[in-house]
Amino acid sequence: MRLLSAFVFGFVLLSAPSAWSASCGNGPGGFEAWKQSFIANSQSYGLKKRVVESSLKNVKYNKKVVSLDRNQKSFKLSFNQFYAKRVNNAMIRRGKQLGKTYARIFRGIEKKYGVPAPVLLAIWGLETNYGSFSGNMPVLQSLATLAYDCRRSDFFTAELVAALKIVQGRDMQPAEMKGAWAGELGQTQFLATSYVRYAVDYDRDGRKDLIRSIPDVLASTANYLAQKGWRRGQGWGPGTANYNVLKQWNKASVYVETISVMAGQISE
Repeated sequence: MRLLSAFVFGFVLLSAPSAWSASCGNGPGGFEAWKQSFIANSQSYGLKKRVVESSLKNVKYNKKVVSLDRNQKSFKLSFNQFYAKRVNNAMIRRGKQLGKTYARIFRGIEKKYGVPAPVLLAIWGLETNYGSFSGNMPVLQSLATLAYDCRRSDFFTAELVAALKIVQGRDMQPAEMKGAWAGELGQTQFLATSYVRYAVDYDRDGRKDLIRSIPDVLASTANYLAQKGWRRGQGWGPGTANYNVLKQWNKASVYVETISVMAGQISE
């Protein structure tokens, strides 16, 4: 669920940023003071101060994250360029095989949420190559840096609050929260706000684990699409209602078209 430049998809503001406002910054100079103010005012977001203090204790400003936020180029490619860069025959074959391996889980998920396996496999493959790499950057550090940074401070403050609510709810520990540079988590790269709203404990182990639990990953992705209006039993090509639902996953047209085409190839 990529977060890139203008292609920022809808998100749920879990707590109004107006509840507390600290000065943003465009460099590392004021980060520590901002962090301490955030910790001091954490209760205004419905967070426990001890949880926030412990979670952010070793978090520092990350220049690399800010640089990556300023230099996003993937979605400037044409569809053919993007598809060739992101999808190959091996990925399609792998998707087909995983569809067989987890056939029972996919059947259960489709029965409950209405979303067919090929669509989930395409998203899973595109986001992290079926879970082979979901990112290794500390999510809380990325989100704190971007919440402090002035460019999209309100947006990333909401994401930071959501990530801390994941910790507070004991679904994950801070050290486990490794992901992409903009804070996306898990095998289908959920933003923290989406994690809080749409993640499900499909394997019933008491945790919503989108990093290690494949059943949770796939069911949560299906739940997201279902909540956005996925129509059971219908197609997902351009012009369909379900294609418009895929735009809720990622507003970049080349990405949505890639999901649609890749899912079609996996289903053959």
